Amino acid sequence: MSGYFRTLLLLAGLTALFMAIGYALGGEQGMLMALLFAGAMNLWAWWGSDRMVLRMQNAQPVSPQEAPDLYAMTQQLAQRAGLPMPALYVIHEDQPNAFATGRSPERGAVAVNTGLLDMMSREEVAGVIAHELAHIKHRDTLIMAVTATLAGAIGFLAQFGMVLGRGRDSRVNPIAGLVMMLLGPLAAVLVQAAISRSREYEADAEGARICGDPTWLASGLSRLEQYKHGRVNQAAEANPAMAHMFIINPLSGGALAGLFSTHPPTEQRVARLMAMAGGGGGALPRQVPARGASPWAQPGSPRGQSRSPWG
Repeated sequence: MSGYFRTLLLLAGLTALFMAIGYALGGEQGMLMALLFAGAMNLWAWWGSDRMVLRMQNAQPVSPQEAPDLYAMTQQLAQRAGLPMPALYVIHEDQPNAFATGRSPERGAVAVNTGLLDMMSREEVAGVIAHELAHIKHRDTLIMAVTATLAGAIGFLAQFGMVLGRGRDSRVNPIAGLVMMLLGPLAAVLVQAAISRSREYEADAEGARICGDPTWLASGLSRLEQYKHGRVNQAAEANPAMAHMFIINPLSGGALAGLFSTHPPTEQRVARLMAMAGGGGGALPRQVPARGASPWAQPGSPRGQSRSPWG
């Protein structure tokens, strides 16, 4: 099933849900208003969801002049994947993580946290970026961005319905109030239904092929899982419906993290990649720094001393 067809199914399902809620709140007039609202949201989600998620994460665009090494690596990986060069963004966030977005490969974008660039070796960064390019290649990014946008819209609609239900002269059907209480968890269920865990496995496998060595991504995933703990991703916590877009679940824990858990266990992902590594494979034809040196160290600089790769 193509990414576009999955997205259309999701939009149709959300439209039906909005109309049902509108009918529960205001009868036929409410259903008509909900239909108009859903139509506007569908158009916005299709055309603007990628820009919205980048803004919600405070992602900053990066030029080749600001991060030549990172840009050159991404360009080389994109060529190996048979993709246009995606737009590059950096998120000033200590938690190491990354995600991709864009409604088509021609409009693809990859965003990486500064924590990822600070803590990971060059080959690990290459593995992570290759994973995100795999999502773009598989056209997962459209439905990922649309799902994040619409899940947020459902949460807003739920709050709006609850406010209506508190009025003294409210005519809201009591059943509608119960529906509103269920909408928050339903948003998470929609995310999980739209973004299957199998897609992460597929992106891992394709990412390993793109970068040429499954151990690069396996090591990167292990390091991401290790270093995300104790580092709160403020933007992701504020918008938990976006958690499925990241390569590693960015939420700090608790019931909400479990609610939006769309990622397979990291140890299982690493195990699959290590099994792939038994078959061998090429590597990017660029020198990789020795372990322990900064992956972004400048020529002639002392061991471990680095310049920020984003300028």
